[in-house]
Amino acid sequence: MSFGVACKLPVTNSEIYRKLPILNTQYNQEKNLTHFQKGSVKFSSLDRNSFYPTLKRRVDEYFINNNVSKQGNSKLWIKTAVLTLIYVLPFSLLMFIEMDMSLRLLLWATMGLGIAGLGMSVMHDGNHGSYSSNKTVNFIMGSVLNLMGGSTHNWKMQHNILHHTYTNINEMDEDIASKPGLRLNPHTKVSKWHKYQWIHGFLLYGLTTLFWVSAKDFIQAIRYKNRNDSTMNQKKYRVVIFKIIMIKVIYFLTFLVVPTLVFDIPFSHVIIGFIIMHFVAGLVLSVIFQMAHSLDGTTHPLPNSNGSIENDWAIHQMNTTMNFSPRNKPLSWYIGGLNYQIEHHLFPKISHVHYPALSSIVKSTANEFGIPYLQHDTFGQALKAHVNYLKRLGRLPSLEEAID
Repeated sequence: MSFGVACKLPVTNSEIYRKLPILNTQYNQEKNLTHFQKGSVKFSSLDRNSFYPTLKRRVDEYFINNNVSKQGNSKLWIKTAVLTLIYVLPFSLLMFIEMDMSLRLLLWATMGLGIAGLGMSVMHDGNHGSYSSNKTVNFIMGSVLNLMGGSTHNWKMQHNILHHTYTNINEMDEDIASKPGLRLNPHTKVSKWHKYQWIHGFLLYGLTTLFWVSAKDFIQAIRYKNRNDSTMNQKKYRVVIFKIIMIKVIYFLTFLVVPTLVFDIPFSHVIIGFIIMHFVAGLVLSVIFQMAHSLDGTTHPLPNSNGSIENDWAIHQMNTTMNFSPRNKPLSWYIGGLNYQIEHHLFPKISHVHYPALSSIVKSTANEFGIPYLQHDTFGQALKAHVNYLKRLGRLPSLEEAID
């Protein structure tokens, strides 16, 4: 098939999709994935092997032989106390001590680090049920999200169910879904606005938690109810919406109204500090997460026409997830072991404090079965791979490239 001189003319992305049959076939297949709902995409490997059963047995033996609980330990309790202080203490200082604007903003930024740390280390384990063997303790630690203005109900649906089950699958994994001005999945349409996403993407990351505490929870709750991702009846749905409203009211009263009305802090200082706090939190959380899934080296498979991923679930997790900076102990402490994302995805109900020890078991077992164990040795390598990924996905393909 020859396009002759037409290949030399400027071609828009929409024209590429419209004119090339080979691209239309793929694009229409991806567009039609929207009809797959939670539970309708299955994993059906034709070459199912004993990798995961073998790995699970070895991991269980590790805990039995070392007489160690799979849940958190005293180190996690100490971390919880430290990260809570990083979040709560600066806010108390802001309220009770007179200080200049620059110091106030520094304290707001510190609170942003506290939000991210609590989210990754405490709330995350709590909502996965891995913080403690006690369900009440897990509930309390998971509810730390409410103190940061978020809904645990929506988080569990988006993260525990959709992300952990359908990792990197377009239209199913909301954690890697493309957003306005940001293309994170190669199976979504590219536009000219994505060209510089490797730059402006980091600005958008900083808006993540601000959007979360203001509108995202409402949008998600409605979407999950409408597309039957949740089995809630109408009465329970109204209760969920009421709880979200109450969380938001209390949260915004605490952080925006009380400092001004009770402690006479200028509202301009409060709102600027509030935005800085969330920008820091959103940037940290987004970057850490994206460096595990949205970077060169991971895969983004599509279901076939029957809605099946032709792979074993555990091997799918190995192909779509990447570790980074495993020897950086301070980083690992702060981000709740999320640099060991492979171990987390394979064993989400095991506390992150055990991931460094489990990594050698997972890696050796993967090597034994000939399964890739994806890892960047440093934070810088992972960040560079993510930036390269954003550049590649943001590049508008030429007609020649589309044909190839």
